[in-house]
Amino acid sequence: MASFNSAGGQPHHPHTLSTLDFQGASSAAAANAMRTELNRLISQVKDENERKLFQNEMGNFFLLFNRWLAERSKGTKINWDKVNSPPEDQVVPYDSIPKVESSPHLNKLAVLKLNGGLGTTMGCVGPKSAIEVRDGMTFLDLSVRQIEYLNKAKNVNVPFILMNSFNTDDETKRIVQKYATHNIEILTFNQSRYPRVNKDSLLPTPRHPHGDIADWYPPGHGDLFESLNNSGLLDQLIADGKEYVFVSNVDNLGATVDEGILNHMVESGAEFLMEVTDKTRADIKGGTLIDYEGQIRLLEIAQVPSEHVEDFKSIKKFKIFNTNNLWVNLKAIKRVVEDRELSLEVIVNNKTTDSGEKVIQLETAVGAGIKHFHNAHGVNVPRSRFLPVKSTSDLFLVTSDLYSLTHGELSINPKRMFNTVPLVKLGDHFKKVNGFLSRFKNPPHILELDHLTVTGDVSFGSDVILKGTVIIVSNAGSHIDIPSGSILENKVVSGNLHILDH
Repeated sequence: MASFNSAGGQPHHPHTLSTLDFQGASSAAAANAMRTELNRLISQVKDENERKLFQNEMGNFFLLFNRWLAERSKGTKINWDKVNSPPEDQVVPYDSIPKVESSPHLNKLAVLKLNGGLGTTMGCVGPKSAIEVRDGMTFLDLSVRQIEYLNKAKNVNVPFILMNSFNTDDETKRIVQKYATHNIEILTFNQSRYPRVNKDSLLPTPRHPHGDIADWYPPGHGDLFESLNNSGLLDQLIADGKEYVFVSNVDNLGATVDEGILNHMVESGAEFLMEVTDKTRADIKGGTLIDYEGQIRLLEIAQVPSEHVEDFKSIKKFKIFNTNNLWVNLKAIKRVVEDRELSLEVIVNNKTTDSGEKVIQLETAVGAGIKHFHNAHGVNVPRSRFLPVKSTSDLFLVTSDLYSLTHGELSINPKRMFNTVPLVKLGDHFKKVNGFLSRFKNPPHILELDHLTVTGDVSFGSDVILKGTVIIVSNAGSHIDIPSGSILENKVVSGNLHILDH
């Protein structure tokens, strides 16, 4: 039977239980029980090639599980007294990087989008990247258009890569067929599929490798390095002469190829660049770069001791946050994976299944890899490079006249007088995409809007103009219908309003 030992295939030096405290003994027992269960799952895979891949995946999961057990038994927590803001030379201002018309290194670049997420929070079925966001185009359409235009305009071949999860892979492969005639090479690979762990027994919830899909999870985007290598795609890219990869979330419409940053990466000899941007009150939960014992690291809110969470959220102490736009050297990825240098901080995600079972998912973040790469540092970029669509409130902004669209790239409308983006809070009636779309005849004009709050049953006619601060509250049982052509400037609208065309 194919199996692996406690060190995921590495030499193992067992401790005698007498040398361990109770937690340590519990961890050893949990590791042994987990190993037994994983080997039982592996033994059920009959096809030899499939079994090898599955065994490798379970080996990587077991390493992650063991690291989590070790951290838990030691009570390893970040020492808050050692957390400092990064020194100035660790975060380069974007304005100090020379702007270039064209980079000689463009042909050595690949672009990778993290495409593992579903659109469920916005009420959509299937991959989030398939949601329409602007002029009938989806996240994927916009990204493909950007890269296709880049390849044509600069006469280069920048491949477009999608890291899918088992949740998005089948549907994404169907969708990308429509780009077959486009001037773009599209490559896909799958991130790992790890078993959920029962919180009480610390055993895997799946009983069979091909059982209920709800028993498995994609382990966060920190899995990118291992999965890119395991898929064979990393070797293929290096063999094709590619040296750098630009990674970003598929829902960040501001993450476009910046040739100045690419040049800076090459010239500075950095193996890893993280784009950060100035934190606002809307970003208080975002991961931040810190200096920890003289080393640059990513600090996520999940790693912060509860008594210091308010400190972490402070805009004064932590002024920047991670956009998850990352530039990484491909050969350096190969090195850290093959030399088993990767030790990304474990993020514990507690979940409750539909049947009420409490489970944990052990995850990692790709940005945490910054500590493993030579000359790694941050680049403090303008807010325009961070334009995520996480909710219909974000969708409201990107569909509006606040942005113009050129070759798949969104840019702020030059007629907007302020650099800031309006603060928009749409209530539960707008939460799902279908509900959101049904409430607007067309997107309101918001070039002079500062703040919009809408709650309750509210609908908008066509060509509505919103300026300043606008608050619209429809109480339970009431309906507010904003007539076509209305101009609302610094207004509070409440109660019940319904105007019919005569």
